[in-house]
Amino acid sequence: MTLGGGGTDLPSFYEKHGGFVFAMGIDKYMYIMTNPPIVDDMLRLHYSRSETVAELSDMQHELAREALRFHGIEKKFEISSMADLPAGTGVGSSSCYLIGLLAALHQFKHDYVPLQALAEEACHIELEVLKKGIGKQDQYMAAFGGLTVLDIERNGAVHVRPVRMRGDAISEFVNRTHIYYTGTRRHAQDVLRDQDEAMRDDSPARRRPLEDSLLAIKDLGHRILDAVESENFDQWGMLLHEHWAQKKRMSHKISLSFVDALYAEVRARFDVLGGKIIGAGGGGFLMLYCPVKTGELEEFMASRGLRRLHYNLEPEGVKVVAKLGETHLSLHPAYSLPEQRTLTSS
Repeated sequence: MTLGGGGTDLPSFYEKHGGFVFAMGIDKYMYIMTNPPIVDDMLRLHYSRSETVAELSDMQHELAREALRFHGIEKKFEISSMADLPAGTGVGSSSCYLIGLLAALHQFKHDYVPLQALAEEACHIELEVLKKGIGKQDQYMAAFGGLTVLDIERNGAVHVRPVRMRGDAISEFVNRTHIYYTGTRRHAQDVLRDQDEAMRDDSPARRRPLEDSLLAIKDLGHRILDAVESENFDQWGMLLHEHWAQKKRMSHKISLSFVDALYAEVRARFDVLGGKIIGAGGGGFLMLYCPVKTGELEEFMASRGLRRLHYNLEPEGVKVVAKLGETHLSLHPAYSLPEQRTLTSS
């Protein structure tokens, strides 16, 4: 989940100004299971639907198709996936799927690559091969996890830095930073496409307001990082409110009328200092920072049909968790055996 700088990871912005993202991997996972079939050469894919195809080009799931193509696997392979959270909710599920699958394919080929290379491989597939109008945050966060800063140069190079916090400070931050499921979903590309097109528009009248908002969001990202690192969490909450105000200026698709009304009410009644829709906007999860009346807020939100998502920091990113029935955990994938499961933190 993005804490600061969201949206500055799109090429249309960072190619002009450089990008800055401060984000947090949480302990909700995407599981990818792979296995080469024994008796035939078919390609099988199981997700919200199932596909069985003889030719890779006939596969409809474009992330799986292009990941297999990138690794030269066009026959005799099966992929299954399941996730803790639904797609279209702003927590990077598509990139988590792709990072998990790429890690599994490297494992299958006995080919170790560092996390930075894995993230860039996913960026290449999503941004260059599939031409998706998205940024680089989700791929890197799926690979690295943790509390992480991404500094993005104008040429697209990403510098990754972990943020260290005391365990009790993380617990305090998580307890006060609530996440609620709004019950709505959206495709991030629908929201981000407008932003990307506006940033590339030759007309200053269309480009300038968005560009000014993103520059303000980038500056807020640095200030949010300073607040969190210094454990001034109430300051983080107030900056989160500023961030949301800037973000809503970028597109009418970012917020929803019932979310705006709900947000105004919880700020007035429960001393919520700040909040925002997680991800590109338009639905998914609502983040609220509440320093005092946490229990009252949770009860109120439940009465409105919005269930709280309990979560914690996931300090790692993608990892292999099982190989040939032998379960184990590792900080980095140990690419050595052909059959495995991988998981990627949201």
